Amino acid sequence: MEPLNEKQIRASFVNCTKGEAARLRLPLDFAELPWDDLDFLGWVDPAAPRRAHLVLPRAQGPLGISLRVPSVSRSSALKSSLCQICLTGHASSGVTLLAAPLAGARGRDGNTVGTYICADLACPLYVRGKRQPKLRTTRYEESLTLDERLARMSENLDAFAARVTAS
Repeated sequence: MEPLNEKQIRASFVNCTKGEAARLRLPLDFAELPWDDLDFLGWVDPAAPRRAHLVLPRAQGPLGISLRVPSVSRSSALKSSLCQICLTGHASSGVTLLAAPLAGARGRDGNTVGTYICADLACPLYVRGKRQPKLRTTRYEESLTLDERLARMSENLDAFAARVTAS
């Protein structure tokens, strides 16, 4: 992913107001982000831990999606979970449901879509093996190449973004 500046990030959001985009906090480690290892930028807002943000690279410019962590959490009886974006297995606390208001009028009416995703939004780092999940169950080795796993992650993320931006 090409490095982005604060102005580009704030201007990219399609499902929140300009005021909300102006108030969001960038990642605490923004100056040290490993841009070469990122296929998208994802972070939990340091000032509002029930809010998260994704910024996806697009040919026409970055696409920002604001996310919420629902107040009702899943059962703690689950031992492990699978991220629907990168398919990384985690202990149950390593994956969370994030809901995105739809872009436009439908979002202003309260309509959302959700997905289970790595709680730290570090999918590209998990796929590349730069970060390891805290999984206490058996890990399954995939036969896909790194490029194939990155392509699958991008397809899954694109499908979620399409659901958010569909008119």
